[in-house]
Amino acid sequence: MPNLRAWSGRLPTALFATLLAGSAPAAPAEIGGAVLTPVPFEALPGFPGPDPAAALEAFRRVCAAPTPPTPQPAGVTGDPAALSAACAAAADVAPQAADAFFRQRFEAFRVVRPGAERPGFLTGYFEPELEGALSQGPDFPTPVLARPADLVSLAPGETRPGLDPALRAARATAEGFAPYPDRAAIEDGALGAQARPILWLRDAVDLLVLQVQGSGRVRLPDGRAVRVLYDGRNGQPYTAVAKLIVQEGHLPLEGLTLARWTTWLRAHPETARRLIRANASYIFFRLAPVEDPALGPPGAANAPLTPGRSLAVDGGLWRYGLPFWLVGQLPGAAPGEAGRLVIAADTGSAIVGPARGDLFVGTGAQAGIAAGNLRDAVGFVVLLPKPAPGVTP
Repeated sequence: MPNLRAWSGRLPTALFATLLAGSAPAAPAEIGGAVLTPVPFEALPGFPGPDPAAALEAFRRVCAAPTPPTPQPAGVTGDPAALSAACAAAADVAPQAADAFFRQRFEAFRVVRPGAERPGFLTGYFEPELEGALSQGPDFPTPVLARPADLVSLAPGETRPGLDPALRAARATAEGFAPYPDRAAIEDGALGAQARPILWLRDAVDLLVLQVQGSGRVRLPDGRAVRVLYDGRNGQPYTAVAKLIVQEGHLPLEGLTLARWTTWLRAHPETARRLIRANASYIFFRLAPVEDPALGPPGAANAPLTPGRSLAVDGGLWRYGLPFWLVGQLPGAAPGEAGRLVIAADTGSAIVGPARGDLFVGTGAQAGIAAGNLRDAVGFVVLLPKPAPGVTP
């Protein structure tokens, strides 16, 4: 996690190199089937919201982050040189000047999808807080596995000879590359000595929740908390277990919450095992300390997520660090609040398209309820950085 108190006003070399890895015009006319329409800030009711300083802090965190382990594709929208200049300028901005900073350093564009039924779609995600132990016992029999040494993760568009191009990971063998085992095979012991538990949870349902969210905090028997972070997946297709529960008629879609479907799984262990194993995707993890309890885990941009301010976007379209003005009533908003300024800091396999986002809500059970209830049509306005002073776009 970056030390913001040590922020010196200079863009970290690692992030600067990452930003310069691709280039895109400051204001493309079209992205992912959507049209970017210029809009003056004065035409955005409520902008920038009641606390733009919180968005500024979230922006600084992305600026200060180390190089992401998985780089974004070249050419994603968001001019890298202009964004790096905005990052450098943000270091010296006082909290009360956050509004002026965003207005002066960025230009606003509505993301308009011609013919779409809704302007955009926003869901929520959270960091679960679970109970677990560092050693196996009767209360904690379910292992959380570390990344196996033979797992080869594939970048977007990358393939391996003989593999189905749809697979996003491979297994390195003496004969070459092979599909990585699916969930059922891994549970049945297909990894052998490569299966290295780093933690133990109370049951397979908690493991599923951890894997669906991609990270979590685990409370140990002695009261300490550790963070469990995503460290790769087997590349097999993901199937939502909650969707299977509805499709088979076990629970109705109306009113389906995380608490409701996980409670149902625990009450029907045999069916639960079958449905969970139908999800071929399997996530591996690593342990990390909880350095700041107020912040979430690192997102794809490698910056700690800020509750209510960090947005997962389509990382193949938008550059991490771009601010977005979300038009609509968001979790925790004051009555009548017209929108919120958030920062692109993460991505996800289900987050596809230019007007699709997933808002990080926070940590724990209440955040889980809020995230589960967030499935709203919202408007997306992207803030693209103006060219750096003295630089012609």
